[in-house]
Order: sequence, then structure tokens, then C-alpha cells
Amino acid sequence: MSVTRAWDRAGSLPISAGAAPKPEIVALRDELPSVDELFTFMRDAELRFRTLRMRVEEHRFTARGEDVVSIDVAVEHPGRVKILSALGAGDAAATSYDVWLSDGQTVTTYTASRKVGTRRAIRPRPRGLSSSDFPGASKVYAPLTALPTESIPDLFIHPAGYCQNVLATGVCRVAGSTMVAGREAVVLECDHPRSVEVAADRPDFTIRVAVDRADGVILRLEESHGGRVTRDAVTVSYLPDAPLPPSAFAFAFPSDTTRIY
Repeated sequence: MSVTRAWDRAGSLPISAGAAPKPEIVALRDELPSVDELFTFMRDAELRFRTLRMRVEEHRFTARGEDVVSIDVAVEHPGRVKILSALGAGDAAATSYDVWLSDGQTVTTYTASRKVGTRRAIRPRPRGLSSSDFPGASKVYAPLTALPTESIPDLFIHPAGYCQNVLATGVCRVAGSTMVAGREAVVLECDHPRSVEVAADRPDFTIRVAVDRADGVILRLEESHGGRVTRDAVTVSYLPDAPLPPSAFAFAFPSDTTRIY
């Protein structure tokens, strides 16, 4: 067990500009890592595979009951990604789904429930973010393949910002090991992180994540309030370096789609 300091290396990959990015920590040792070591290992997660197929089921528990969202992700570095998110199951999922697709240059989105679609160029990153003069907490992680911000796929595959801006603001400890989707994972627990939404800023708020021991991707995220689970996003299939046919990134707008832009 270990307690974290303010880890601030989310945007501090030890490579020069223009060089091919490589993980700072190639593999974890057999024993459980420290919190800082685990965060650094997680930061470089997407650098450990060329392609990825992943399926996540997110369960949210509210006063209305349980909502389930199934998220299918296909990634091919650099830049190609397709994400299909469906709410519910069966007929409900067939009419209530979202598509997010990118080739590294443009982003295409489609919302089936509203029959609305968009296609736009990827917004350029602000210049100067890689300056070595910035303190660690002010540097921004530059993804190899961009994913929709503040989404489960982005959080699981690009966990660096989550480690620095959320987990590192609470009291963290490495709590042991578990199995998720048939893969060994390191369990990290965080009590009362400060950088969260107001609704979760309470002393009995706890986050528990399971981190893939081989790749550093988050495989499970569990949030609890007062000992009751309110959110549980768990990977049910994780296939790094899986073969991806060209059709994995294909999408055509239905004929009745309203294009916003």
C-alpha cells in the first residue's frame, strides 16, 4: 500500500518533439507498483498497442433506477477511431445510439434518436503547449489518436489527465490485484478526490479503478457514495493489436439524416 503525492507528469513524456513516442515504463515488475509508478505506467497506455478493439458497459444508478450504456471502440494508430454507444438493449439500443468516427483529420458524429449528423475538421491544438518552461501540472497530454473528450473511451485509453487532475487530488493507494475481461489488473483506490463535480464533492466519495497490468489501460471504473455504488463502467472485451478490416471504420449517414454541418 502507498499514498500518492501530487503527481503532475501527465504531459511529460520523456521524448523530443518529432520523435516516435515510447513508454517510459515498458512493463510493471511482478510486485505491486507504487502509486506514482502506476500513474506513469498508465500515462503511456495507448503507446503499447497499434490497434484495439474494446467493449465497455457503463452502469449508472440513480433515483430512476439503473441505466446501461454499451460502448464499442475500434482504434488504429495514428488517428483512426470509431465509437458506437448504445443506451439500453434490444429495440431500445437500435434506435438510441451515437456514432463518433475520426480519420485523424475530420470527425463525424451521428445521433440516431434525433437523426442528426455532423462532419467537421478536427480543431487544431493551441500552440505552445509543449513548452519546457511550463510546470508539470500545466502541460497537456498529446494523444497519439484523439478520442471524444470527457468520454469513457478517452478516460480508459488516455488516463493521464484523469490520474493528474482527479485521482492525484485525493488519497490514493494500490489495493491489490483482480481480473477484468480475462486480464490481470492492478486495483487503485482513491478517497475524496477534490477535482470532481460539486455533486460528488463529499467526504464519503470513493473511486476504485482496475488498471490493465500489461498495457496500463483502465479496465474498470467504480464510483461510490457512502458505500453505495453509483457508477460502474467495466470492460467486457479487450483485444489489443486485433486485426481490423477497413469496414471497422466505415459509416454512411442514413438518408433521413439532418446535417447540422
